[in-house]
Amino acid sequence: MAYARGRRWPFFLITLAIAFVAFELPPYFTGDPSQSRIQPAPQLAAYYPVLVVHVFLGCAALLAGCLQVWPALRARYPHVHRIAGRVYVGLVIPAGLMALYLATNTPYGPVARASSTLLATLWMGTTVAGLLAARRKDFAGHRRWMIRSFVLACSIATNRVWVVVLVIVLPHSYPANSVVELSAVASLSSWLGWTLPLLVTQWRLDRDHVRRPKVA
Repeated sequence: MAYARGRRWPFFLITLAIAFVAFELPPYFTGDPSQSRIQPAPQLAAYYPVLVVHVFLGCAALLAGCLQVWPALRARYPHVHRIAGRVYVGLVIPAGLMALYLATNTPYGPVARASSTLLATLWMGTTVAGLLAARRKDFAGHRRWMIRSFVLACSIATNRVWVVVLVIVLPHSYPANSVVELSAVASLSSWLGWTLPLLVTQWRLDRDHVRRPKVA
């Protein structure tokens, strides 16, 4: 039973990723900034085009990352794993650079700006560290770095979950749809969306690292 569940979870993850991408992308096909799920910075003409390309690259990286963390695919078809890995890295770097531009020009205030800047930097940094570890044949280190990278890639989805939660909670403290509420939601969700998953992931990686010699 546990083995069957272990084989099913990649399909569950991929299904969720596809559902999220199907929900996230349609407004950006219109080319209309008013349809954007993220408020564009009106004073910057380049902001919206960069945002659109970043969203498409980020969603593609999310799907490629799902293939990377699929154990059966990695074991049976290592060449597919390597190709998907190169595609993932090739998507993360430009998407991360664009995220830095968007972060430094975000209209949601300095708290969200700090979070988004740090997130983009860590996303690219963990990805490059995973690539370098693979080239050194340090596959255990490669696995750990790429897991961190993929968790950060998933923050685009977990951020949306926190937005819904905070929109429900915060109107009890702030006027609904006010500038204060929107800023608070953006600031809190931008931090919670990636810090909590990354902390939990690091705890699991550390726990597995300690247990593995005992099992051996």
